[in-house]
Amino acid sequence: MTEVSFWKMHGLGNDYVVIDNIDGKMDERKMGEIARKVCRRKFSVGADGLILVCKSSTADVKMRIFNADGSEAEMCGNGIRCLAKYCFENNIVRRAEMKIETLAGVKKVWLKIKRGLVESVTVDMGIPILDKRMIPMKGKGRCIEEKLRVNDREFRITALSIGNPHCVIFVKNVERFPVEKFGPKIEKHPLFPNRTNVEFAEVVGDGELKIRVWERGVGETLACGTGACASVVAANLTGRVSGGCIVHLLGGDLKIEYKEKRILMCGTAEKAFEGVIIL
Repeated sequence: MTEVSFWKMHGLGNDYVVIDNIDGKMDERKMGEIARKVCRRKFSVGADGLILVCKSSTADVKMRIFNADGSEAEMCGNGIRCLAKYCFENNIVRRAEMKIETLAGVKKVWLKIKRGLVESVTVDMGIPILDKRMIPMKGKGRCIEEKLRVNDREFRITALSIGNPHCVIFVKNVERFPVEKFGPKIEKHPLFPNRTNVEFAEVVGDGELKIRVWERGVGETLACGTGACASVVAANLTGRVSGGCIVHLLGGDLKIEYKEKRILMCGTAEKAFEGVIIL
């Protein structure tokens, strides 16, 4: 048996178990199985995902992130903010600016620090990917307000990648929308060979969106950083907003800037507690 120290962290309620694996002590080939056990609520620590801090040859550190079902994600906006805070406050990277390698490429982050602690993190999320083949999604070209029938309901979907796949749907009343009914059906729709995250969004004011997210491999979560970014891009593509937005999620707000096709995301990251788990 191996004792492993961890931090339990969250970004707006989207929670993670974060583990330092810089020395490679954990067998990364088994991380899917470990994620399923560690993330199981009521029977273990419980979380939406498991994050490993790993060595990188191209950046300050590398982030590997596993969903609660054991699948590995390419990128996570809330997760990368948590990892940045973890690295700074554990003296792994003691700088207010760092580069983090992900499966979606190297991301640059900036930390707002007060009294030695990270208050918020801004992430350069890069340029959204709109080509269907790169999302990935079946078909050619872009998917903007295309029709998608699920059971007896027809939706207008906008699909894109923020390093991971997203399908954004605008609705009239997101609070009352049956996310748990349609989220899993769209996540696993044959159009998306690697499945997809699904955002149900509502424009609630000038430069304000309210969204609920069905995360691939997790279910409905309190927040999703890449989902917030995808929703802002989709709102711009469909003419609902112009530029950046404040995005209201169930767990709190994110500030998303969208200039010259580039996305900047700013939000908090919190440490809930730390402990030791036996693997």
